[in-house]
Amino acid sequence: MERLTPQQRVIVVKIYYQSQSSVVQTQRGLRDIFGRNHVPSKSTILRIIKNFETHFTVADRPKSGRPRSARSNENIESVKNSVAENPETSVRRRAQELGINRQTVWTIMKTDLHFYPYKIQLTQELKESDHKQRRDWSTKLIQLNVDDPNFWQKLIMSDEAHFDMNGFANKQNCRYWGSENPRIIQQRSLHPRRVTVWCGIWSGGIIGPFFFEDDRGNAVTVTGERYRAMLKNFLQPELNRLGLENMWFQQDGATSHTARDTIEILKEIFPGRIVSRNGDIDWPPRSPDLTSPDFFLWGYLKGQVYANKPTTIEELKDNIRKEIQEITQETCENVMKNVVERARICKAARGSHLADVIFHT
Repeated sequence: MERLTPQQRVIVVKIYYQSQSSVVQTQRGLRDIFGRNHVPSKSTILRIIKNFETHFTVADRPKSGRPRSARSNENIESVKNSVAENPETSVRRRAQELGINRQTVWTIMKTDLHFYPYKIQLTQELKESDHKQRRDWSTKLIQLNVDDPNFWQKLIMSDEAHFDMNGFANKQNCRYWGSENPRIIQQRSLHPRRVTVWCGIWSGGIIGPFFFEDDRGNAVTVTGERYRAMLKNFLQPELNRLGLENMWFQQDGATSHTARDTIEILKEIFPGRIVSRNGDIDWPPRSPDLTSPDFFLWGYLKGQVYANKPTTIEELKDNIRKEIQEITQETCENVMKNVVERARICKAARGSHLADVIFHT
């Protein structure tokens, strides 16, 4: 059965009997508890109930003997049915549930069933007017790069991101096994302890990290006042230290970024070279696939900083600093060149999402 905790299985049993043994009503009752996309399947509910009525327990029945390791027709069929029932289960958990050797399960999925672990892509739904704005931005970027072939070296792309203590938002842990890419978009509610970090990326490296926090080191909301303080007290000194002049600056349309007072500060630092709503060139909304922090930096960092399972906010911040320092200039150059390529693809796609573009460092 699916890897539900004993407490979750107890809830399934209670709601099943409260629903007069109706699986459909049970699933409806579980939506508010498990979330619409994580309601246990019909077969899982029936297995839990059968196990409870037969053995008076919601715990898994112990499996005797060593895990099966043969790639038999029976094992292949078991793995196939398991994937059909729950494509998001990891190989390790699937092997435990089926009582089959983990390497055998992996081999069956790759060799016999021709399945691949597709990464779930998180994106924002485009509105009707967004396509034109994305095309306009792509056209302007391409032209800037034509006028100055080194333009990609003069562009800083910036953003903030949350890093949760438990790594809950880590997309690298999300996989969907199947013979075709399902292009799943998964929505989750995030409320754990976290740090909020700002970074800028250009062809020469990463500017940052800058942590938005109070005097006690607790993450704080990125308000206009705090963002402007970061620009004046952190970004501008960093630009001077690095000797960066005549750079273009990109930011998204967050209110703290586009307030009148904020834009005035940016005009002083980047006169005539602001890519932003209310800037010199409009930045299209809902376009994380076009900005390097979103399509590269945050995903890369979130795949690295949780490797040693940090247990404190300071450890998490140290991991972020360390991993940023280890990103090479060559990687940053490839990332920023990819920005121009993505603009070309976006223009050719008439402003649609770049669903099939994967960045490789």
